[in-house]
Amino acid sequence: MIRIASVQLQIIVTSALLAFSAEAQQTASRPGFASLMASEAQGFERAIEPREFSFPTDHGPHPKFRTEWWYLTGHLETDSGDVFGTQVTFFRFALAPRTPKGASNWRSNAAFMAHFALTDVASQRFYHEERFARAAAGLAGASSSPLKVWLEDWHLRQTGDGTFPWHVKLYGDGFAIDLDLQQGKAPVLNGNSGLSRKSADPGNASYYYSMTRMPTKGFVEANGVRQAVSGTLWMDREWSSSALGQNQVGWDWFALQFADGTDLMYYQLRESGGGVSAESAGTFVTESGSYRQVSRSEVELTVLDTWKSPHGPRTYPAKWRLRVASVGLDVVVEPRLADQEHTGRFPYWEGAVTVSTVDGNRLGVGYVELTGY
Repeated sequence: MIRIASVQLQIIVTSALLAFSAEAQQTASRPGFASLMASEAQGFERAIEPREFSFPTDHGPHPKFRTEWWYLTGHLETDSGDVFGTQVTFFRFALAPRTPKGASNWRSNAAFMAHFALTDVASQRFYHEERFARAAAGLAGASSSPLKVWLEDWHLRQTGDGTFPWHVKLYGDGFAIDLDLQQGKAPVLNGNSGLSRKSADPGNASYYYSMTRMPTKGFVEANGVRQAVSGTLWMDREWSSSALGQNQVGWDWFALQFADGTDLMYYQLRESGGGVSAESAGTFVTESGSYRQVSRSEVELTVLDTWKSPHGPRTYPAKWRLRVASVGLDVVVEPRLADQEHTGRFPYWEGAVTVSTVDGNRLGVGYVELTGY
């Protein structure tokens, strides 16, 4: 019954999200997914200054802000060495600052969108699906105590009495995951104590933290075959009410896990004239979990190759050289599979990558997201 109701509501929800996207694109001319990071924030709280983070509460929702996401990416491996990349994202979009008045269980001021993807490296196949639902009538929502984020029967939720483990379960057409996650390294606060500025305009920022190495076990199903897997997932959490500036069109985001136990997050914000915003930034995490911020001036990012999408008029970077001399990095980042493009309502590229030395020795793995192309 819930599934049927959600299908009937999808037109309504999708129309609302597309209206939200159209409003943003009218204002800032951003294509697709990047448009969701820029819109009128009147009536919502904004990320203006650093705040105190509180866990586990901040793993849950922040309804006074317009946009929020729970973002899981990472690599999983079977006992026989087969590798899968996976991405799970739950997005919450507030369409108005307050819930409309009335007693109906269908009234809501928010909608959820979820993206689920699986990269089967051995078969060189990329699976992906998306869903939409109103945050009403139990169709979708998020809670803090205990943590639960869901859209229909797709979910991320806390199990047991402690903060961890978390359980993640989603299925699509011919693919599925059923995973248990532990915390691993403690949360890393990106930017200025968790305040991640995206442009010079006041309030164009998010509150942003990451958990870069979440030990994970469970099962992956691809093309009807179910296999036990283990690995480490990376979780990004952000909430904001506006982020990108008028001249910014998208971002290139890197989440890299190295074999020596260190991690690097870096996002490059692209401008309409082809430049790179000074607010581009990252975080370097040591094996022990301590971390330091990485500024735009410390990073050299060079595109070595491109890939033209067969699904639409988009060309993406497809191989990079990334140098951060201040932390001793000089690496090549390359997709495990060229076509890892999400072709839903908001097209973008996000996929599993490998990290190697310039002369080809494997150093680690990661995920890259490319928006605004």
